[in-house]
Amino acid sequence: MKRCFWYGIGALFLSAPAQAQTATPSLSGIWQGVENETSQPDKYWPSLLRLQQGKGPDAFGILYEEVGDQPNVTVTFQMKGTRTATGLRLEHVNKLNETGWTPGSYWCDGSITFTYDPALEKLTGHATYRPHNDCSVGTLTLYRVKLKSAATVPASVESSLRVSGRNVLWYADAELKQPVNTGNTYRTKLNKTTTFYITQGYYPTKESSAVPVTIKVTGTPPKTATPAPPPPPVPAPDTARPAPAAPLISTTPVVLPTVLFKVGKPELLPESSPALDQLAAELKSRPTLQIRVSGHADKVGEPDKNQVLSEQRAEAVKAYLVKAGIAAERISTIGYGDTRPLHPSPDVRNRRVEVEEVK
Repeated sequence: MKRCFWYGIGALFLSAPAQAQTATPSLSGIWQGVENETSQPDKYWPSLLRLQQGKGPDAFGILYEEVGDQPNVTVTFQMKGTRTATGLRLEHVNKLNETGWTPGSYWCDGSITFTYDPALEKLTGHATYRPHNDCSVGTLTLYRVKLKSAATVPASVESSLRVSGRNVLWYADAELKQPVNTGNTYRTKLNKTTTFYITQGYYPTKESSAVPVTIKVTGTPPKTATPAPPPPPVPAPDTARPAPAAPLISTTPVVLPTVLFKVGKPELLPESSPALDQLAAELKSRPTLQIRVSGHADKVGEPDKNQVLSEQRAEAVKAYLVKAGIAAERISTIGYGDTRPLHPSPDVRNRRVEVEEVK
């Protein structure tokens, strides 16, 4: 793994042959995740591996990594290796690019042995580095987005689409401006062949990109009969009231799962906007409602810094709502640092905000 600054996997993609002459499943694709080292529990390196299998057992790739909380410090390595019975083994070949270098900083290199879990589309890697200062070993955990359900569905029939990956977000457009679903399973009806663009929120990097997943549709949508003209409306009595919409806010804390932040920063990611816009709309429709926004951080880094970071994330949500037209005095904020994780660390879902009604 890396020391001061590590290697990373870059935006390059090798042009090796795409057809692997082997009975084992192909590992080609984009693998995203993190590298850790047990001797340095407060350090981590978001990682991206672009992998391609050649003929026979040959494998080629580009490994890109960033220093956690310092995305300007990166490295890109050319990798080469072979498939094994349980996964693959890669060697660092050439350092292709490095940013953020300072005197005395260095990246470790050597070899990485990966074990492949086909059910989760997960690579678990054990890195053994050449002896250089404190270079020793590292552990990589990477996931790949891959369609795990049928690639063809019948028209206008509700189907369960399922993909692998961690902290998955579905988009209807390549520009990632139209989120349509969160999580690994998406139940929907399709009338035509559709391409979704899938991202992983598990340790994203500047080099992370969406994976297109195309679902083919067979058959034609059933024709619907022309409806008869509706009867004239019957005036409602004066006492009639429209049924209230289901509220987003309650008296118990509600997690906003698509309100996400950059690693180690209070900066909101673009996919946070739909949920925050919905929250602002509900606050406008309930003018007497007051809320509390609580911020949380993952157990990565120093507790004191995580406490400040959680408070800043809560304030970032408040600032968004105030800009949307909500009075600042209706919103209080609090930060809990890394004291209330919902998932075993490290996990991007612990970097979250929750909202609740204040009586």
